[in-house]
Amino acid sequence: QVQLVESGGGLVQAGGSLRLSCAASGRSFSTYTMGWFRQAPGKEREFVAAIAWSGGITNYADSVKGRFGISRDNAKNMMYLQMNSLKPEDTAVYYCNAKLLAPIQAATNGLLGLWGQGTQVTVSS
Repeated sequence: QVQLVESGGGLVQAGGSLRLSCAASGRSFSTYTMGWFRQAPGKEREFVAAIAWSGGITNYADSVKGRFGISRDNAKNMMYLQMNSLKPEDTAVYYCNAKLLAPIQAATNGLLGLWGQGTQVTVSS
């Protein structure tokens, strides 16, 4: 089982960029499908992006397609979310998620897997 720690959040103006990182400790990171979710105040947690354990296959929420990019470095036990062209509606706490050997189709499920503690992203208008 892995433990997850997010970093890289902060305050940015609309149109700016941030890069979130998720550091995983423990064994067999490469067997986890990894994802990012976010939760804004007063809203349900929602899926943002995922990358398959087998590598290469990614999935994005429609709201972030073309603006966000997910990647992973299995040698470093790291996952990243590059966020460009940020909008005020991207403001949320962003959570790292890990699902063991999950197909990419299961990555959007916000009820399964392991979670980090979250990192705050605030986009000002």
